[in-house]
Order: sequence, then C-alpha cells, then structure tokens
Amino acid sequence: MLKDITIGQHFPGNSVIHRMDPRAKLLLTIAYIVALFLGSNPIGLALSVLFLIVAYKVANIPMRLVRKSLRPILPIILFTALLNLFFVPGDPVFKWWIITITWQGLYNVMVLVIRIICLIAGTSLLTYTTSPIVLTDALERLLKPLSKLHFPVHELAMMMTIALRFIPLLIEETDKIMNAQKARGAELDAGKLSERIRALIPVLIPLFISAFRRADELAMAMECRCYHGGEGRTRLHQLHLGANDYLLTAICVVVFVVIGSSDLVWGLL
Repeated sequence: MLKDITIGQHFPGNSVIHRMDPRAKLLLTIAYIVALFLGSNPIGLALSVLFLIVAYKVANIPMRLVRKSLRPILPIILFTALLNLFFVPGDPVFKWWIITITWQGLYNVMVLVIRIICLIAGTSLLTYTTSPIVLTDALERLLKPLSKLHFPVHELAMMMTIALRFIPLLIEETDKIMNAQKARGAELDAGKLSERIRALIPVLIPLFISAFRRADELAMAMECRCYHGGEGRTRLHQLHLGANDYLLTAICVVVFVVIGSSDLVWGLL
C-alpha cells in the first residue's frame, strides 16, 4: 500500500511538458481545477478526462501511475460515493426496504468520482513532470510580489521543497520499519481495527524519531553551508518563458474555457 503512494515523486523525461516552464504548469494546474469545478456536467467531465489522457500521453507518463495514486484513497472515494448514492433525494430508480437509489444520487456519484480522479491525476501530472526544486523555485517567483509586504516568500518555498522531498523518504522509512516489525513477529495486518491501531504504535515511534533525526541533520547541513535565507541569493537555473510555453498555455486556456463554459451547452440540451 505504501508503495502505491506517488505524491511528491518526479519522473524525469524530455517531453514538451517536462520542458515547459514550471510557472506556467503551476498556473495551468490551478486553472484546470477551477475549470473542473465549473464544468460539472457530462460534457465538461468527458473533456476533462480526455484532456488528461492526451496530457499523459504527451508527457510519456504511464496511466498505471494514476491507478496507483488512487488506490490509497479508494476507501474514501467509495464511502463518499455511497453517501451520495443512498442519501440524495430525487426520482427513485431502485427501492427496497429503507434503501432508495435515485437518479440524482447516481448523477452525483458519477460527478464526484470523475472529479476526484481528475483532481488527483491533474495535480499528480504536475509533480510527475516537475522536480520539487524547480517547482518550489516557480512558486517563489510567482509569490515574489508579496515580499514587498514583508511576506516570507523564500522561507515558505523552502519549506514546501523540504516537505515534498521528505514525503518519499518517509514512505520508504515507514515501509522499512513495518517490514522490520513483521520480521520480529508483529501482526500489523491482522486482528480487529482497534488491534491494528495499537499495532501501529511500534511503527509510529521509530518513524517520528527518524523524521526528527533527518530534520536535525538537514538543519546542520544547511548551517554548515552558511544558509541564511533568500536575501542576496542567486540561482543556477533562470526561468524563461519560450515559444512552446506560450503555445501550450494558449491551447490549455482554450480547452479550460470550453470545459468551464460547458454548463451553458449542457443547459441547452
């Protein structure tokens, strides 16, 4: 299960999406999320899914990674879908005893499931094609005007970089600790729910100790390299928008406008 978590992972490549300016990718991801919530109808959802499929094909990212990223949150998706399926009033489709399924409930379930899948796949594509350091640099450049208001932009960007870098490390460390506990006879996957929760205590304590140790080592390494914040610092790689960035941005904006305005078309049908 832990190996299925792909949050914060980066898959290097040489596609046009990999080479795209990270500032444009970050803004387009936010625009995609907005368009996804505006176009909550079959036409908009179909266009959203089609857009993601094309984007993953262009980026040469296998779609199986989407299934892996969805697997850990599948219970949450199923629980939310069941709530919408059985507790949304409307025209009944199936009724037995106290169980009633309505057309409106089925529609809400379809919209909810597709929207969650598109949200996870869309945001995951950003991290798959952009390294955490470059992504944080883009965020810092976008938030730079806030520094005029004495907002700690660089510090916030640095914390996000460290958090993204630590996620895969903590997942790997948790997997090692769980395997070590199982080798000593611990039953982490058996018993009642309360017993499974109690069995996680021997895993959480070493994990917290390891996390604090890594944080202390990182802080010591930054101090040894005379790190003192973002003031006066230079960058090895400068961000520049090219012709491909403007072209891809224009194409994506047109697609997002069509998705967001699809409610108008669906209302006329």
